[in-house]
Amino acid sequence: MNFPILSSLILLPTIGSLFLFFSKDKPNNNQTIKYVALFTSIVNFLISIYLWYQFDPTTSDFQFVEDRQWIKGFINYKVGIDGISILFIVLTTFITPLCILSVNNTVKNRLRDFLIAILIMESFMIGVFCALDLVIFYLFFEAGLIPMFLIIGIWGGPRRVYSAFKFFLYTLLGSVLMLVAIISIYWINETTDVVKLYELGIDTKYQNLLWLAFFSSFAVKTPMWPVHTWLPDAHVEAPTAGSVLLAAILLKMAGYGFIRFSLGLFPEASETFTPLIYTLSVIAIIFTSLIALMQEDMKKLIAYSSVAHMGFVTLGIFTIQQQGIEGSIIQMISHGLVSAALFLCVGVVYDRMHSRLISTYGGIVTIVPKYAVLFMIFTLAALGLPGTSGFIGEFLILMGAFKDNFLVAVLASLGVILGAAYMLWLYKRVVFGKLINEELKKLTDLNKSEIVILISLAIPTLFFGFYPEPLMNTIEVSVKNLIDMYNLNIN
Repeated sequence: MNFPILSSLILLPTIGSLFLFFSKDKPNNNQTIKYVALFTSIVNFLISIYLWYQFDPTTSDFQFVEDRQWIKGFINYKVGIDGISILFIVLTTFITPLCILSVNNTVKNRLRDFLIAILIMESFMIGVFCALDLVIFYLFFEAGLIPMFLIIGIWGGPRRVYSAFKFFLYTLLGSVLMLVAIISIYWINETTDVVKLYELGIDTKYQNLLWLAFFSSFAVKTPMWPVHTWLPDAHVEAPTAGSVLLAAILLKMAGYGFIRFSLGLFPEASETFTPLIYTLSVIAIIFTSLIALMQEDMKKLIAYSSVAHMGFVTLGIFTIQQQGIEGSIIQMISHGLVSAALFLCVGVVYDRMHSRLISTYGGIVTIVPKYAVLFMIFTLAALGLPGTSGFIGEFLILMGAFKDNFLVAVLASLGVILGAAYMLWLYKRVVFGKLINEELKKLTDLNKSEIVILISLAIPTLFFGFYPEPLMNTIEVSVKNLIDMYNLNIN
C-alpha cells in the first residue's frame, strides 16, 4: 500500500484545525465551527477503523511504514504500527469526536480556539503511537503538553493557572532527562531508528542510566506514585473534555512508552529495576485507593482511581508474561473508555448543579433514571465486574503477576477490593439515599448528545467485556515477539 495512511491520520486533525483558525470566531458561527471539528474527527476515526481492518495480526513486523529523510544523516521521519500501537490509535480517534460532542454545555467562550487545541492534540497523540524514531517520538510526546496546558490554563476552573503550571513543570522536568538519553543513544549507536536499535541492542553498561532517564518521563506521565500529585489538580480544574482526553489517552502514552522502549530497548535494565516498578505499582494501587475513599470531590476520586488503575498497568507490563502485558494493554484501552465516561458523567451533573461535591447529591435515581443506569454501567466497569472490559484487563494482569511474584499479586488483589469500595461508595452517595437537597428536583435527565456519547462508550465497554477476542488477536503476536526478544537479550 503506497498511500501514506499514517501521515494522513496524523495530519488530518491539524488540517481541520487550520480551517477553524481561518474561520470567523463569532457566536453565531459556533455551530459551523463545531460541525467542521466533528466532521474532521469522525473522518479520522473511519480511517483508523479501515487501518485496523487492513492490519495483518499474524505478523509482528511493523506495517504501513513510512520512512523519509528529515535532517540528513541524523533524523528520519519514520512511522509505522504493530499490534500494540494500532489499538491506541483507534482509541484516540474514537475518543476525540466524543470530546468535541461534549463541548455543547461545557465551553461557553472561545469555542473555536478550544476545538483547535483538541484537534492539534489529536494529531500529536496519534504521532506518539506511530513514531518509529526516538526523536520523532519525543517531539510528539512533548508537543502534546502544549494544547493540554492551554486547555487547563484557559478553560479550567478557579485554580486553573496553578494546575496548568504544575502539570507542565512536572511533565517537562521528567522529559528533559529523556531528551538527554535520546542524544546519548544517538552518540552510542549513531541512530535513533527504533527498529535498528532493536536489532543492534544497546550496550549493557549504559542501559541502567538510560532506563532511569526514560523512566523519569514515563513515571510522571503515567502517573506513578509519588509523582502523581499533578493529576488530581489537573483533573479538578480541567474542563470536562480536557479531563476526558487527559484520562483516556494522555496517560496511555507513558504505558505505551514503557512497553515500546523500556522493555524493547533496555531489557537488562528492565530486569534490574522490576522490583522498583513492583513496589511503586503496589503502593500506587493500595495507597491511592485509600485516598480515593476519603475524597469529597467526584473528579478527585476518579482521578485517584486513575492512578490506581495505571498502577495495575505498570505492574502487568513488568511481569514480562504474555498475560500480564496483554492485560496491561487491554486495561489501558478499557480505562480509556471507562474513565472518559466517568468524567463525562460528572460533567453532566456539574453542568446542571455547578457542584462536584458528593454531598450535594443523593437520591437522584428517580429524577434522572437514564443517567443513573449509564453511570452504574461505568461504575461497575471501573471496579472490574465480570462482563465488562475492566475485568478482562485486571484478571490477565493478576494472572501474569501470580506467575511472576505471588506476594505482589496478592497485594495488588487488595486494590480490586478497594476499587470496588470507593466506586460503590461514590455511586451509593450520588444516586441512592435520601433526597435532601431540594435543588436536585430541578435536574433534567440526559439530553440527546449526552445519551449518544455515553452509549457510544457503554457499547465497547460491554462488548469487549464479553468478547475480548478482537483485542487479543490484534496484540497477541506483537506481545509474544516482544517477550521473545526480551528473553533472548536477557539470556
